[in-house]
Amino acid sequence: MKISVCGKGGSGKSTIVSLLASEAQARGHHVLVVDSDESNLGLFRMLGFDRPPTPLMELVGGKKGLKQKMSQPNVFTEATIPIDHIPSPHLLKRDGLMLVSIGKILQSLEGCACPMGVLSREFLKKLSLKEGELAIVDMEAGVEHFGRGVETSIDSVLIVVEPPLESVNVGQKIHDLASGIGIKNVWAILNKVPSDEIATRLKTELQERHIEVVGCIYFDADIF
Repeated sequence: MKISVCGKGGSGKSTIVSLLASEAQARGHHVLVVDSDESNLGLFRMLGFDRPPTPLMELVGGKKGLKQKMSQPNVFTEATIPIDHIPSPHLLKRDGLMLVSIGKILQSLEGCACPMGVLSREFLKKLSLKEGELAIVDMEAGVEHFGRGVETSIDSVLIVVEPPLESVNVGQKIHDLASGIGIKNVWAILNKVPSDEIATRLKTELQERHIEVVGCIYFDADIF
């Protein structure tokens, strides 16, 4: 299964990804976390690694090489990409937990992140999972990745919603976009909730929008 974790910027997507990965690993799954957020630089630390993986973008010649391949039918020459075919140091491993990174914006004026969106889409499309393997994708904030078609090979979408109404509205848009491309498993998880009262109000608001809430994580000042 391939799970996409989406939401408004700052809603806590990476925190949810790390918690999901830890729980799935504890239940015996081999978990591949795909860092598809070109702006977030700290996911590897949250997962317990001491360094980030070399971006997959380097496999296709960096941003320059990727731009050249974007006009070709296939960015990757392989028909499928099993996890064990991803070369080191592009794949980090630790006790059944694995991490790959699509790429990051590292310099001023280096251009937009569109090539990384293409690479995310093509990698997830060709990623081949065996029984017992699970991929969790930390998406960039907002909804642009839906416009790029990154979710076309995703099985489930988990929307991270925090108390501000704007987060609810972004969650609604994500729900509609995911449902619109045929993804049947689209859920919301509440995050950074300060009280039971706010949790109830958020759940009611989302249920009225026909969005199923599958969990609630309360605000914790120790997480920052």
